[in-house]
Amino acid sequence: MWLFFAFLAVPLIEIGLFIQVGGWIGLWPTLLIVVLTAIAGTALVRSQGAKALGDMRQSFSELSDPTEHLAHGAMILVSGALLLTPGFFTDAVGFALLVPGVRLFVMRKLRERIKVQSFTMGQGAPGDMHRRRPDDRVIDGEYEEVPPRKNPTHEPSGWTKH
Repeated sequence: MWLFFAFLAVPLIEIGLFIQVGGWIGLWPTLLIVVLTAIAGTALVRSQGAKALGDMRQSFSELSDPTEHLAHGAMILVSGALLLTPGFFTDAVGFALLVPGVRLFVMRKLRERIKVQSFTMGQGAPGDMHRRRPDDRVIDGEYEEVPPRKNPTHEPSGWTKH
């Protein structure tokens, strides 16, 4: 039910803000602000998204819990969608989500409501995983035997070699 009210309230807030801001500064400056916030937001989302992606890759390479980096990346993605949506309210929320302190606050509030039962990486039981050592040279893999190629029934031409 709250989602219905959000879909109803956000457009009403945006329309009200457009009318107010347009009345204060005029139509063209209002439209210019909307376009400039979309451009600035895109640049900020791109740079912060690249940093979040780098942090996530590092956590994967260190085999550490990537939950926090994934949450930051998801909030940056939502921020980008809000910044590309025309409007002052969505821009304010989008820019707020680009601030790391705001993202940490949102994550803290979400942690209070979400309980993780277990977390495993890879296959098998949680206690079966071990970290790879740099000197570990065993590589698990699958293979499939490929049957040998059949010999042709005719002689090769003079243009090719056996």
